[in-house]
Amino acid sequence: MTTQKPGLNDVYAAQERIKDIVYKTPLIKSPILTEAADSEVFLKLESLQATGSFKIRGAANKILSLSEDEQQQGVIAVSSGNHGRAVAYVAQRQGILAVICISESVPENKVSAIQDLGAEVVIAGKTYDEASEGAERLQEKRGLTMVHPFDDPDVIAGQGTIGLELMEELPEVDTVIVPLSGGGLLGGIALTLKTIKPAVQTIGVSMERGAAMIESLKAGEIKEVVEEPTLADALVGGIGIENTYTFELIKRYVDETILVSEGEIAAGMRFALEKHHLVVEGGGAVGMAAILAGKAKSLGKKTAIVLSGGNVDLPILLEVANKRYPYRGV
Repeated sequence: MTTQKPGLNDVYAAQERIKDIVYKTPLIKSPILTEAADSEVFLKLESLQATGSFKIRGAANKILSLSEDEQQQGVIAVSSGNHGRAVAYVAQRQGILAVICISESVPENKVSAIQDLGAEVVIAGKTYDEASEGAERLQEKRGLTMVHPFDDPDVIAGQGTIGLELMEELPEVDTVIVPLSGGGLLGGIALTLKTIKPAVQTIGVSMERGAAMIESLKAGEIKEVVEEPTLADALVGGIGIENTYTFELIKRYVDETILVSEGEIAAGMRFALEKHHLVVEGGGAVGMAAILAGKAKSLGKKTAIVLSGGNVDLPILLEVANKRYPYRGV
């Protein structure tokens, strides 16, 4: 199914709507990745957002687009951590109820962060897909508005504002590498960039373990995958059998996809910490991992990598740092 929405005008509207909540995040050059990739590489630091990830953009745009009655009734979301934290943060700012449904696998640091923002947390299943089903039942029972983590035009438009910032900060960019899970982030960015500058190359990166969108793209139809433990826990979960927007957006606007291993993800995390003094979670590090592993090839002259989040559990970060995973590409 194709749809006319979201479009570039929706992304511009989102940028104006969320400007008082969302940071315009830094874009920094990475000399080491530049040398490794034979392309001038820049890092877009969404890991420095107020809630530690890009998710605040889509959550803010969706919630601020709701009617007063909808806001007063409250919102609900299913999340692997970062989306729930973003929804809780925006809801707290607006003074409205937020219910966040999660699976048993969500890291404790992310659960605590959501609870600290005053949201009601419900463990609704063993897997992300089970939590999603639980959220739908609870939404209907309590009359809440669903803030979908990716397959929603307002959420996609909010994530697309990263593309606007990239064009403002680096108009010469010709390759953009973005983490890929449900497709809201990459779909929004790719839509924005390709509409403004069609020649831009867009690349999505995911983990080898349970990459639902990439498996669906290969099959030409939406596929369910088995969830597996991964450092890239923020990328876990299916894309929804009734996916309306993101599957078509990714098929239309994304040029290439790449899978990275757990060791490669760990190397990306350690690289960010050691060389750039940045805390980046596994899901946020997959773009760097692809370059360090030599898997991102045929890049343009100027490449931007989106570091989508920095909400990593401290023991995991310490373990990754102490094991000293090698950077094979440098």
